[in-house]
Amino acid sequence: MSKYSTQFKLSVIKAFLERGRGFRFIAAQFQVDPTLLRRWVEAYQLHGDASLQPRSRGYSTDFKLSVLQRMWRDKLSFRRVAALFNLGNSTQVGRWQRQYYSGGIEALTAGKGLNTAMKLPPAKPSESSSTNDEDLSHAELLIKLRKLQVENAVLKKLKISGGGEKTGQSGQEKTRLVTQLREHFELDDLLEAVGLARSTYYYQVKAMAGGDRFASLKASIQRIQDAHKGRYGYRRMTAALTNAGHRVNSKTVRRLMGELDLKCTVRPKKYRSYRGLMGEASPNTLARQFEAEQPNQKWVTDVTEFKVAGEKLYLSPVLDLYNGEIVAYQTATRPRYGLVGDMLEKALERLPKAAKPMLHSDQGWHYRYPDYRERLEKAGLEQSMSRKGNCLDNATMESFFGTLKSEYFYRERFDSVAQLQAGLDEYIRYYNHDRIKMKLGGLSPVAYRTQSTIA
Repeated sequence: MSKYSTQFKLSVIKAFLERGRGFRFIAAQFQVDPTLLRRWVEAYQLHGDASLQPRSRGYSTDFKLSVLQRMWRDKLSFRRVAALFNLGNSTQVGRWQRQYYSGGIEALTAGKGLNTAMKLPPAKPSESSSTNDEDLSHAELLIKLRKLQVENAVLKKLKISGGGEKTGQSGQEKTRLVTQLREHFELDDLLEAVGLARSTYYYQVKAMAGGDRFASLKASIQRIQDAHKGRYGYRRMTAALTNAGHRVNSKTVRRLMGELDLKCTVRPKKYRSYRGLMGEASPNTLARQFEAEQPNQKWVTDVTEFKVAGEKLYLSPVLDLYNGEIVAYQTATRPRYGLVGDMLEKALERLPKAAKPMLHSDQGWHYRYPDYRERLEKAGLEQSMSRKGNCLDNATMESFFGTLKSEYFYRERFDSVAQLQAGLDEYIRYYNHDRIKMKLGGLSPVAYRTQSTIA
């Protein structure tokens, strides 16, 4: 019985076709193997709903031979030929091929065969040696000898280079192998021996002769990543390259960043300031509506902790949900009320007289403190609080802390709290003015606010 139901397979396939996302993204969502998803989609595009129906466990010898012949003739992969013939599993194509190598058509009929240590490219059925060598003509024996010499030379090269079996070689590696042996053997014999199409061989030769065509793009990627101290992932890197005048696909950027070993940092957990019921709580008015139509309409805030040289530093910022800009912030070595109170006063000083934003926080004791609630009421600001123990209700603020720590704090070394404070000032200025966001159309928070104000 199949591990996945027909309805499940259809749901996954339609999700891939309708959402326009990559195989890995959809496979991760549905917790299936990306290669398996690729096979489902390919078979569905060729055969429709018939590809999802249970398949016969038994195949005739003629059918098996037709599958192998089609694969050999068009130089197809196991997965591709399995999709063309609506086979459930591509591994059985490889099994049929091994059976044919070990015992010819008789092995396919019996369904048995030995796994050969060396996987040779298939000979055409008309050339397969079910007949004895004595029955072959002199010309046919010469052809067979020539092919054996080519195969032997290929295997020797692989053994010397430590490349293992030739079936595991990439197209570029196979091309190098063919080029090295081409002065001794015919090109067609070499291409057949390594399993490489003629068009692929000439494409690889041209690509190898042209050098690295992404050299300048790699240099630009490295320069941008150095300027931003390694904080950009491939999406923002693509936007930065586009802003600089490069026209490049995000998948290419992702691959090149992988080749340059430019990777992101994992985000650890955050500091929590909840100490139980200390004063009144406010309702969750924000209700996870993290979008704002104009500046100073919705603010969020929280407190996070840093540990440096045996000391602690606390940061309390206010973030505008309109553009993700840090409106105001305050740091302190102790998480006293003054940390939050001073931050609130700085934010109110920047607030236009007519603006009365909602200010959302968690249920930390600072935000239930009477002085804090009275100050909000006096300024005419509506207070909103996350539900108890639910960090997702303040997800935007949590996301900022994660970005700050992964892009700055965990990438640097600090000798003192004062050094960290100076660095936080620099990073927050960079975050507001220079760091672009994809959701803002590739603009920084301040640039996006300025553009919307002018418009």
